[in-house]
Amino acid sequence: MTTSRIVELAEFGAPDVLKLVQREIAPPAAGEVQIRHTAIGFNFIDIYQRKGIYPLPLPTGLGFEAAGVVEAVGEGVREPEVGARVAYMNAGVGAYSERRNVAADKLVALPDSVSDDMAATLLFKGMTAQYLVRKTHKVEPGDVVLVHSAAGGVGQILTRWATALGAIVFGTTGSPEKRETALAAGCREVLDLNDPQWPEAFLAAAGKKARVVYDAVGKDTLLRSLDCAVPFGLVVSYGASSGKAPSIDPEVLNKKGCLFLTRPSVFPHNADPATFRANAADLFDAIANGHVKADIGARFRLDHIAEAHRAAEERRVKGAILIIP
Repeated sequence: MTTSRIVELAEFGAPDVLKLVQREIAPPAAGEVQIRHTAIGFNFIDIYQRKGIYPLPLPTGLGFEAAGVVEAVGEGVREPEVGARVAYMNAGVGAYSERRNVAADKLVALPDSVSDDMAATLLFKGMTAQYLVRKTHKVEPGDVVLVHSAAGGVGQILTRWATALGAIVFGTTGSPEKRETALAAGCREVLDLNDPQWPEAFLAAAGKKARVVYDAVGKDTLLRSLDCAVPFGLVVSYGASSGKAPSIDPEVLNKKGCLFLTRPSVFPHNADPATFRANAADLFDAIANGHVKADIGARFRLDHIAEAHRAAEERRVKGAILIIP
């Protein structure tokens, strides 16, 4: 039986609750493949789950996305074949590991133009940006767009893709030193969220309100984000880096301009295997066209997973974090 080093979570809490253990893993069952990971993605949802904000049954693994090589296939699996390069972002938690078994229909084959590091860095974040600019709001040329956390992993991808589609993107960051990163991603101007008057600063810079506001911050920003959307505009709450977003009385949406408010997530948008692969193909095209690129801010070994979580929570990393098995 094959062994694998796996990160396990037995209790919710600070980064040090993450423990690296050695476990035996069974051969892949019918419909599954066994993958040897070469690169593992890190996402803020991993922190929310570690802390119990989005609680999981314990004990559990963590991590949603990874890239690697197929080492074995279970009964009935024709594709992918042994040796194929693949990636996934919706196969359940457990990507923080050297090896794991994954349902074959959760995998997407990687084209030669997409490296393993790029896939592990971009798939979850890129697929999040994909539904945000293609489905939640179909970004059109000339749209004024406000992107919170524009220097973060998803924020940079979202900014670049929306800019490539012809939008005029304004961003926010939580620290002035991240301003240049957001500007390099394509923001017309960047506002500092530490300034209590950031909504007024956005309106002064843009000259008008946004057709869509993409809010991944949550608690600290959502109510003020409503002040930044045009009448009949859309506010998208898709993350909660500052904590759970507050409840909003529907009448507030009416008074602020008959606004639309939604809380989407990446998994329902990619639950169907055929839809997932079509969305991934859209992302890979955006990568090939230079609209989306991997901006890896830091790499951490699997042995140092607690430090990766600390660095992310303390916002010490510009761009994405990559975990190496």
